Amino acid sequence: MKKQVLAALMSAAMVGGMFTTMVPAEETSEASDYSGEDPQLAKDFHILSIWAEDNDNGVLINKICQDYQKVNPNFTYEYELVSSDDLRQKVSTLASSNDLPDMFVYESGRPIVDLIDSDQITDIGALLDEIGDTDYVTPAATSLLQTLSGTDTIYDLPLGLNVEGFWYNKALFEQAGITETPSTWDEFETDLQTLKDAGIQPLACGAADKWGATRLINAYTVRTLGADAMQKAADGETNYTDQGYVDAAAKIQEWADKGYFGEGVNTVDMNTAGSMLMTGKAAIFYNGSWFASNLNDETANQAGEDGIGFFNVPVVDESISPADSYSMNCGNILCLSKDKTDEATKWFIKYFVEHIGDVAMETQGSVKGYTYTTEPSEMSGYTKLVLDEIDKAKSAFTWYEATMNSEISDAAQQNVQTLLSGEMTPEEYMQAIQDAKDMSNL
Repeated sequence: MKKQVLAALMSAAMVGGMFTTMVPAEETSEASDYSGEDPQLAKDFHILSIWAEDNDNGVLINKICQDYQKVNPNFTYEYELVSSDDLRQKVSTLASSNDLPDMFVYESGRPIVDLIDSDQITDIGALLDEIGDTDYVTPAATSLLQTLSGTDTIYDLPLGLNVEGFWYNKALFEQAGITETPSTWDEFETDLQTLKDAGIQPLACGAADKWGATRLINAYTVRTLGADAMQKAADGETNYTDQGYVDAAAKIQEWADKGYFGEGVNTVDMNTAGSMLMTGKAAIFYNGSWFASNLNDETANQAGEDGIGFFNVPVVDESISPADSYSMNCGNILCLSKDKTDEATKWFIKYFVEHIGDVAMETQGSVKGYTYTTEPSEMSGYTKLVLDEIDKAKSAFTWYEATMNSEISDAAQQNVQTLLSGEMTPEEYMQAIQDAKDMSNL
């Protein structure tokens, strides 16, 4: 594999060319066998997912499968659900017995490298080239996936092309007398205290799912140490126990101590935290641009079509991490079992990549890393907001666990709740992460 530096996720040129609203006019691949009608091959397709059939990406995956059955009535599928906390262990167990499902949800970046090295997942880039559908996955999504796995091709399909940052309830900001969103970290913390003084819960965290809390640690880490901070620690150039990393862990513990997360932060999951923002129970919520699909749901978003805004992670020092640098990711991704990828699979993937861009835009108003035909005039305000934010990104950084192997990632996530509760000091939290790294290198 050709290793690349994760911190240099995207150049300005790549981000600028992130989206196209035109579906390719004609196929460029020489795989003419896939240019005609679907041959309706029989296939019993097993999918492993972390989303229920009526939730988030589960809706999209199931709709694609159901729509494809109208094209190929000989296609059947089994949709198996596993909790996100158990996903890695489930996939590891299946991989060890050489029984990966036809398609499975996984985590992009470091987690799939072992599956690539063991030759257990399909080279998606080669598959797309073979079926003539390379252009349906946007260049930005392709580049990001390649960078995250350190490869010259892609071994996964995106389920999002996202920026991350802070969503905020405009009415609660107005109620507290805050007239502008913060651009610096000092302004941000001033606003948090202003909200609390006004009797408003400043932040909804979703720490029951753990990753919502580690994202906050990452935000301060990057803004104070730079986009390559987590890569340096993973490579051994720095230690997770160095003072800057400890300071970032101390920051969210300080917020918890000040009551910025409200009561029972470790019992609130990300779905509930998002609902708290939309119903006016909390003012700010860190999440990705995929949250637009929730905001587009009129039954869930009581704040209305313009009641929620967005701002990027505030800057500490522009020379270390500039304002136009965003946390970006492709969300959870889809992989294919190499052993089970046959002709029928290829025809299904052809249908999948050619249609999911429009299905996601039409049903959720969300961007998934695929071309789509929806015109801007047909988009919701929240979808336009997301596209505007993505256009502002000139460089990018990864999330907290992106450069960590499973042992280190587990240490980061499993201990973050005890950090928030004060049962573990910031020094102890980062030492646990460093210990996991040291043990994994033995």
